[in-house]
Amino acid sequence: MNNVVQAHRFLTQAAVTAARVFGRAFAEAYKQANASSAYRRANPSSSSTPSPTHSGLTTEEACRILNISPPKSGFKLGQNRGGGAAVEGGMEAEAEKYRGMLIERFKKLFDQNDPGKGGSFYLQSKVLRARERLESEVGRTGEAAEMGREEMPRMYKDR
Repeated sequence: MNNVVQAHRFLTQAAVTAARVFGRAFAEAYKQANASSAYRRANPSSSSTPSPTHSGLTTEEACRILNISPPKSGFKLGQNRGGGAAVEGGMEAEAEKYRGMLIERFKKLFDQNDPGKGGSFYLQSKVLRARERLESEVGRTGEAAEMGREEMPRMYKDR
C-alpha cells in the first residue's frame, strides 16, 4: 500500500512540475509574440522578411523553384513615349536574355511535371507561380507578352 501512495505522489509531482514548465514556456512565448506584434505595429516599414506578392512567393523562392539566378536590378520595364517597352537602365539585351532563360526553364519544368506523364499537379502549379512572380519582377514585353495561346500552359483538361 505504501508503494502505491508513493507512486501516486511521484506521478502528481511530475504532472505539477511539467505543468509549471509548460506554463512558463507558454507565458514567455506569449510575451515575446505580443512584444513582436507591438514592435511591428510601431514600425510597419521595417519588416525583416521580404514581402511576397499575391501568389505568396518571394523572388528568391521563385528563383529556387526554377533553378535560376535572381534578376538583376534595373530589369523593371516601363513604357516609352512611342508605346513600346523600354528597359530602365538600358539593360534591354540582358533582360531579354534573362526572359529567354526564364521561359526555357519554365517550359522544361512544366512539361516534366505534367500530370498526364506521371508528374505532380502541385509542382506544376508551383512552377507556374514562380514564372508569374519572376515575370512580374522583370516585366512582360517582347516575347513574353506576345506568347501565343499554344505556348501558354493549360491548367485544366478540355471537356
